[in-house]
Amino acid sequence: MPAPVCSCFDLAIIGGGVAGLWLANRAKDAGYSVVVFESGTLGGGQTLASQGMIHGGMKYTLAGALTGASEAIAEMPKHWRECLCGEGDVDLHHTRILSDHFFMWSGDDLGSKLSSFLASKITRGRVEPVHPDRRPPLLRHPLFTGSLYRLEDLVIDAPSLIANLALNMDGHCFHIDWNHSHLSKDKQGKLYLRIDSTEQSLEIHATRFVFTAGKGNADLLTQAGHSQPAMQLRPLQQVMVKHFHPFDFYGHCLGTDTTPRLTISSHRLPDGGHVWYLGGSLAEKGASMAPEDLIQLAEEELRRLIPWINLQGAEWATLPIDRAEPLQPGFARPDNAFVTHVEGTNLLVGWPTKLTLAPNLANQVLELLAKDEIYPDLKTPDYQQLHRHLAHAVVGKTPWEIAFPPKMSAEDALALRFKEPDEDDE
Repeated sequence: MPAPVCSCFDLAIIGGGVAGLWLANRAKDAGYSVVVFESGTLGGGQTLASQGMIHGGMKYTLAGALTGASEAIAEMPKHWRECLCGEGDVDLHHTRILSDHFFMWSGDDLGSKLSSFLASKITRGRVEPVHPDRRPPLLRHPLFTGSLYRLEDLVIDAPSLIANLALNMDGHCFHIDWNHSHLSKDKQGKLYLRIDSTEQSLEIHATRFVFTAGKGNADLLTQAGHSQPAMQLRPLQQVMVKHFHPFDFYGHCLGTDTTPRLTISSHRLPDGGHVWYLGGSLAEKGASMAPEDLIQLAEEELRRLIPWINLQGAEWATLPIDRAEPLQPGFARPDNAFVTHVEGTNLLVGWPTKLTLAPNLANQVLELLAKDEIYPDLKTPDYQQLHRHLAHAVVGKTPWEIAFPPKMSAEDALALRFKEPDEDDE
């Protein structure tokens, strides 16, 4: 067999979720040669399972958990808005905005506590009360007697975000099969990636490899011969409800926990169906429950919170998902995105910890490159050579598309709706 073909890059990113793709966009715009490898589908891990909420940390503050988390991400909505307008450090003008705000509400038991808190200086004018005649349709009912506030944060469509980031990196994202690929080290301890082939193997060398594979970082580190940085997993089980109400809603219901009692986001299926995606404490407490038990609990919770909504005939499904984070003392929630250099190697490892903080992870990586005086190489790699060995990575499907497959294709549904009359019918 002939000697392997070598391709050299400034950055080789393993993990094609929002963290890896955002970093790839930033690095490419800064002049670095970049390649992204993904073993599944782009965004197919945590990113497409997210609710798309880009928040400034107010939900932590309102829950009485004012820590570095709420401070670190306070400016993130502004940063994302600039990008969504095509004026930020990453061009996201092809990304759909589902809502330019979301709501936070509480029952009578928390109403006075919430009102007094929101009157304090700590909210910085980021929250405003909602007058009864301005309520969203879902909560515009006489039985609703809680407190309702509007947060000037936003909700984005995660699939279009991933598609947008991937489009910006067109020709730079490749699908990798770990059954035929492996990480190795040269005599200097530098990491490289070997992709085996029956005809001619390929070796990927990079000034820096960056692991942004979420939960997959642990296996990648093991393969590379490292045990640090350590990872913690926060298990969740989200709930999906396919229903028949035209009410789009994005918001948090506050409870007594430090996370919202219930978080609701609204999404569309390709056939036009409506789905509510439920998270918050429900998803955390339901992580170890059987799907049917969690669905029953979710139904009961919705009946308690919005009893005027009839969910008879709704379809239900759950999604177990692990949120991957760097290991924290006492299993605490990380306050910020995390990136570290693995000593003695050309490897960086990172977790964004929250969708909102993906830009922060990219900033940290670029700062580490500058600190180590790693600047763009003027040579342009042969991306076509990679494509001769590897297929391009594709954007994944959302959990609700997988849970509720269409009874018929969108094309067939349109054809049925606009069916031309038969001659016999005329």
